[in-house]
Amino acid sequence: MKKNGLGDAVRPEDSLAADVLNAIQNPVVLVDEQGHITYANWEAEVFFGASAAHLARQPLSKYIPFDSPLLSLISQVRDRRAPVNEYRVDLSSPRLGQDKLVDIYVAPVGDQGSVALVFQVRSMADKIDRQLVHRAAARSVTGLAAMLAHEIKNPLSGIRGAAQLLETNASDDDRALTRLICDETDRIVSLVDRMEIFSDERPIDRVPLNIHSVLDHVKALAQAGFARDIKIIENYDPSLPQIYANRDQMVQVFLNLVKNAAEAVAGKPDAEIVLTTAYRPGIRLSVAGSREKISLPLEFCVHDNGPGVPADLMAHLFDPFITTKPNGTGLGLALVAKIIGGHGGIIECENQSNRTTFRILMPVSKDVSTGAITQ
Repeated sequence: MKKNGLGDAVRPEDSLAADVLNAIQNPVVLVDEQGHITYANWEAEVFFGASAAHLARQPLSKYIPFDSPLLSLISQVRDRRAPVNEYRVDLSSPRLGQDKLVDIYVAPVGDQGSVALVFQVRSMADKIDRQLVHRAAARSVTGLAAMLAHEIKNPLSGIRGAAQLLETNASDDDRALTRLICDETDRIVSLVDRMEIFSDERPIDRVPLNIHSVLDHVKALAQAGFARDIKIIENYDPSLPQIYANRDQMVQVFLNLVKNAAEAVAGKPDAEIVLTTAYRPGIRLSVAGSREKISLPLEFCVHDNGPGVPADLMAHLFDPFITTKPNGTGLGLALVAKIIGGHGGIIECENQSNRTTFRILMPVSKDVSTGAITQ
């Protein structure tokens, strides 16, 4: 007879149930009436950083912060005999590590006071939520750009032409006003031209691409111009596989991010920008309109040691027209999110003490001979 992860003999039907629980991509544990762990699936082993055999008969309180609301949730479920959901519970501790923000589902099991706990790690949920928000924002800008191109550029052309005709017979004072009209119409047309990029729905011309060649090119451009006085550090994984992307658009993405970073650290005596690449398997996202799931193991980051993004802007950072720059349009990061989303990836921003990180997760390149994703 087989044994489960806790060393106890189990029946065949119990083994099947354990296989099902191990297939769930969330940590699942069973806690008895004394508060001891009696079962942990594979994801729970990873979450708690211990094997199921080690977790066996250990009190749950040993692995969570002493003031955690999880213990009161368990008591509530036992008393009411009804399941409870709790969102965004912080389980960060020296034992579990930092950034352990989770959603928790607690449900009673049997009549002996046991409860089942299912954890949803928020970092994964937040990545998916942000991806959907960014794509929705990009679609809203796409519609707005198409409307502006048709409804605004033509009248502006007429206004500018009329101003130029008036200028030929105007006095010096009035000529300054006609010149102002021309300059402002040109500025609006330039803004609409930038927004028209969002309405370009043509298929992206993509090829297998070495991301390090893109980053090297962006670094050279930055150090020859806006970041000439800023130290740019590279920390690359040389074994990284290729991405399947449009080179010009990738240059545009990272040039925008590096330029933002350079502006954030401008004037600091220890100003630096760090470019990193890494292979981090684990996150998989569904493809709209199909059952296919794409793995996003390639991580590209732009770090800076500037003051960070204001907390009130974090939730809307990739929305159009959101900016902290006096003369900014707020379209740069919205365009970055659109490009990355169009390539099947996601982008997120993390704020820490004197450190800001823009993280891009991308799929690897397709095999050009078979069309398959090379993992």
